[in-house]
Amino acid sequence: MPIPMELQHASDDFERFLADARDGSGLTTRNQTYTMVEGVLRTFRRRLKVQQALHFADTLPPLVRAIFVARWDLAEPVLPFTDRASLTREVQALRQHHNFAPDTCLVDVARALRRHVDTEAFDRLLGTLPEGAADFWRA
Repeated sequence: MPIPMELQHASDDFERFLADARDGSGLTTRNQTYTMVEGVLRTFRRRLKVQQALHFADTLPPLVRAIFVARWDLAEPVLPFTDRASLTREVQALRQHHNFAPDTCLVDVARALRRHVDTEAFDRLLGTLPEGAADFWRA
């Protein structure tokens, strides 16, 4: 079986995704953008049960999927979705002294991600997740 195309082009696709997230957020470096993206993904992941999170991960491009599941503490309690301001502060708390995520980070990452996923499958999956999941990814 040949290597799937999404894996053959994963690095280039990830760079395009990061560029979209960077440009949409007004950040200036890949490192700043990576931290913002990781913070958004972790914040979302904390609100899903393991099986839900794995289903969500299946909708993501390969390297974004890897970031989503990396360093996952499965013993961490599942948190409820809260207001956007609280979720934004949680994103901004990751590596706090090196985190330049703007207050628009949730929308910025959502817009960038939606350009790199099958939006129909993505939205269909979000509809199966807890209340607040679809709103989290509202662009």
